Amino acid sequence: MTQPERIEIPQQAFDWYDQYAHGDIDRRTFMARLATLAGAGLSLSVLTGALLPNYALAEQVSFNDPDILASYETFDSPDGHGQGSGYLVRPRQRGGKGPAVLVVHENRGLNPYIEDVARRLAKQGYLAFAPDALHPLGGYPGNDDAGKEMQRSLDRGRIEQDFIATAGYLHDHELSNGKLGVVGFCFGGYITNMLAATRPDLVDAAVPFYGTPANDDVVGNVRGPLLLQFAENDPRVNATWPDYEKLLKRNRVTYQAFVYPGVQHGFHNDSTGRYDEAAAELAWSRTLEFFAQHLGQG
Repeated sequence: MTQPERIEIPQQAFDWYDQYAHGDIDRRTFMARLATLAGAGLSLSVLTGALLPNYALAEQVSFNDPDILASYETFDSPDGHGQGSGYLVRPRQRGGKGPAVLVVHENRGLNPYIEDVARRLAKQGYLAFAPDALHPLGGYPGNDDAGKEMQRSLDRGRIEQDFIATAGYLHDHELSNGKLGVVGFCFGGYITNMLAATRPDLVDAAVPFYGTPANDDVVGNVRGPLLLQFAENDPRVNATWPDYEKLLKRNRVTYQAFVYPGVQHGFHNDSTGRYDEAAAELAWSRTLEFFAQHLGQG
């Protein structure tokens, strides 16, 4: 995969993008603020081109890679929206059962970046499944703005129940040996922490990337092990970590936490200017080592 020439973007622009991505400001406000930074070689088109996703950049493993088989599958979710759907990727050459990993998207549905993460895991030998929270509304619509609005319109509790159902579906899948890992990004990082708290009986290894803890009523049930990945420039998420770490220590949960210096929230997402190749590759190598330790090699 070839990345474009890196553009030096002011931190303020990243901060505004984070607010926009999480629904704190609308697109009009985001674009108006970016326009105030235009100049000195940073035109509005340059800024938006660097910050907004370009999913053609995020394909590290082709959907028709000969080492994997991919399909879209449904599962029952009686306490959620009744039925869920997602992207199932399995290693073509693996015989019999093996460990599985649930991949949880950001706050905009199952976009191409998350599908590629599932393919990366399948290339490593894991049965990977990436559900789409937007299935009740027809699935990811093809652009992030619409996806964010769609996800925001759904009941949060029912979305969470869909992901809880997904953990059971993947754990019991005919190609799974019962060893289950979870990795998620942003909203998916929260879901990863939530699943580690609500289904500690199923989750053998959890890797939240820049995710907030589970809600207070369940967070104390986390058993771990956890591998927590944080960006240094992420005050919203990082503010939740001290209390979460105290709880993990108090409950003697096995965990490791890494803060990657100088990078932004979303640094693993290689479709935007927040991507930091060195930090992303280091964080991903740690993720694979963690899964190999606690799930076995794929």
